[in-house]
Amino acid sequence: MLKGEGLFKEQGCYGCHTVGKFGTQGIAPDLSHVGAKHDVGYLTKWLKDPASQRPTAHMPKIGLSDDEAKALATYLGSLR
Repeated sequence: MLKGEGLFKEQGCYGCHTVGKFGTQGIAPDLSHVGAKHDVGYLTKWLKDPASQRPTAHMPKIGLSDDEAKALATYLGSLR
């Protein structure tokens, strides 16, 4: 398992998001193909502070370290 994939599970991202058939549907966007829409740089910034990327974001700031945010963004960026 990739570090970022582990963080997706450890941080409880699946409580609001889905990747494939894993996670909770209907609360937040399905992330199964998020890597086709956004690059790792954008995803890293989003994970560090969602409201700085979109002021109306409902996603909370989850307090990831820079390394954790990059690892999770790399995982999400691989989802196509």
